[in-house]
Amino acid sequence: MNELKAAITAVGAYVPDYVLTNKELETMVDTNDEWITTRTGIKERRILKGEGKGTSFMAIKAAEDLMQKSGLNPEEIDMVIVASATPDMPVAATATYVASQIGAVNAFSFDLQAACSSFLYGMSTASAYIASGRYKKVLLIGADKMSSIIDYTDRATCIIFGDGAGAVLFEPNEEGLGVQDEILRSDGIGREFLKIEAGGSILPASEATVKEKKHYVFQDGKNVFKYAVSNMADVSARIMERNELTKDDVQWLVPHQANKRIIDATANRMGLEEEKVMINIYKYGNTTSATLPLLLADYEKQLKKGDNLIFAAFGGGFTWGSIYLKWAYNS
Repeated sequence: MNELKAAITAVGAYVPDYVLTNKELETMVDTNDEWITTRTGIKERRILKGEGKGTSFMAIKAAEDLMQKSGLNPEEIDMVIVASATPDMPVAATATYVASQIGAVNAFSFDLQAACSSFLYGMSTASAYIASGRYKKVLLIGADKMSSIIDYTDRATCIIFGDGAGAVLFEPNEEGLGVQDEILRSDGIGREFLKIEAGGSILPASEATVKEKKHYVFQDGKNVFKYAVSNMADVSARIMERNELTKDDVQWLVPHQANKRIIDATANRMGLEEEKVMINIYKYGNTTSATLPLLLADYEKQLKKGDNLIFAAFGGGFTWGSIYLKWAYNS
């Protein structure tokens, strides 16, 4: 029997209807379309509107899209992982609610949080559970309602982030397809450069923290950019070297959509042509945990069985890494 690997066998996605354009942002903060596009590559982003709609709303929609497209019976799902930096609420896991709402009554579920690397870390986790032989169907969802933690008077952050969700199903594969290798890293030096200062156990919510806007994302853009460029590019090049892959062997780079310049730097380090790089940052912005599965959803019809994909991400904390995966099906 061949070695058991974890392969992606289905993909689903959801983005909200409301489109926040650069032109609209010009009326909110001191910025302009040219400045945003030049520095980030973003033209618009999606925002989830509606009272009582949180991250779970989008996660459920993405899961339902996957099940509708693949014919998956939710009762067959063994596990649901929701990768997210914006859970519905503290303590009660968003994943458990999502699993119940989609009918995954036989699954156990939990949340996974590693900032923008959450989905990448989730891929590693799902792969390990599948490769163990203990579970057969693991649903991994990346979803974030970033608009819930963004200050729309802060031009450093409000231009970057959007809302969205994507889902993938991992199943066992004995053909050698699926997750082949991973390099995952973290470094606590990033704790001060990208964070929400209040709301945790160090600085609980109070009237003062709310007034001082300490419940919104703070980002030291220069330092985050510097670390992201070097680390994301480094692990992506290293995973190619470790698996003896040349640029001709790689069909697709699946990079976290944080900044077009970071994506370009990673692709250049790997020696990949622009047409091999998945891009949708211009229409979604940075959806944090949702960027990687949203890329797969957008490019699914172009993927062929046996294609070599290199995933790469960098997130606050700092967290980062790269995963090498062989695609398992033709659309």
